[in-house]
Amino acid sequence: MSVFEPGLVHTPVTPFTHEQRIDYELFGKLIEFHLRNGADCLALPMHVGESVSLTDDEQRKLLAFAIKQVNGRVPVIAHTSDAGSAIAADRARHAQDLGAAAIVATTPYYWTPPPHMIIEHFAAIGAAVSIPFFVYNSPEEMPGTRITADLCLKLIDRLPNFAGVVDLSLDWQFMIELLTYAKRKREGFQLIAGTEHMVSASAIGASGLFSPLAGIAPKLIRRLYESCRKDQLLEARTAQEAVAALRQHLKTSGSLKAAARALGRDCGVPRPPLQALDAEATRALAAALEGTLRDEPRGW
Repeated sequence: MSVFEPGLVHTPVTPFTHEQRIDYELFGKLIEFHLRNGADCLALPMHVGESVSLTDDEQRKLLAFAIKQVNGRVPVIAHTSDAGSAIAADRARHAQDLGAAAIVATTPYYWTPPPHMIIEHFAAIGAAVSIPFFVYNSPEEMPGTRITADLCLKLIDRLPNFAGVVDLSLDWQFMIELLTYAKRKREGFQLIAGTEHMVSASAIGASGLFSPLAGIAPKLIRRLYESCRKDQLLEARTAQEAVAALRQHLKTSGSLKAAARALGRDCGVPRPPLQALDAEATRALAAALEGTLRDEPRGW
């Protein structure tokens, strides 16, 4: 199997109307924005796209719309996570039938199964398709379960299409152990940074990046990614610090949709239980972004 290298992966939000329906017209505009602004690949619907608030039917329709809209201009990675292994596997088959370039999935929602059950869960998903399969390691989002290097090595033995790990753990020991041993078993195995703190992951050998913030600051994220890709880690430090500041703004006072709106791109409202910022918080976030994102695109 040839190696699929995702590169800089944008992870779009999902626009909803005030009636809580998916706004496909707006979603089409959003996809075009990502394609014009440096996406090597799209992954959707990820957690930042409120995937856990979408029904199975909505996820399938959203993916079908995106693949049709992209029309082969960049690869599309389908997020197929679910609590049930059979549900996630069926979603993976559907994604492959639609033309997805790869799939990505995390540990089963709600459950905290032991390692041998996690292996079987991933094996069921990966075996359902022939396209590349990436494991999404997000211990902060998915507490109680742990993806280890040993678990990944066992998956390599089980799945010829197990292509790599998208890692959000920032765990140096895990990442070093994973790449050291996984590449001995599968030369093209990849570590993909799952957050924009890419410098540390790149120093270990990460070859790509999943970036929610690319929808807010695509120029900054591209600058960070290119510096890391060229192994110019000292040069990447300035961009990394700016990214850290942006993440802090959003963590303490905002959301991706509020930030996009402040930059002239209304991406709809969040779906409950998430809630939109009030007017005062929105103004404060807009003022903070105005001072830090002067060079980023405004509007669509």
